[in-house]
Amino acid sequence: SLQNDSVVAGGGAIEMELSKYLRDYSRTIPGKQQLLIGAYAKALEIIPRQLCDNAGFDATNILNKLRAKHAQVGLGS
Repeated sequence: SLQNDSVVAGGGAIEMELSKYLRDYSRTIPGKQQLLIGAYAKALEIIPRQLCDNAGFDATNILNKLRAKHAQVGLGS
């Protein structure tokens, strides 16, 4: 079981922040470009997801927590 579920910098933090930025940006533009940028944002999350899987964590749960932290803290703003 997970002993410490705190979120730390590194291990996919940059990719999660870029994904958040691209998702937010994609909502401001119409058409196919919105879908393409959204797909690229989703692809960036493969890196932290794989790190979670490799460490034996529940990737869906951890990525949801990371998204929430990035939304709350507004890193990079």
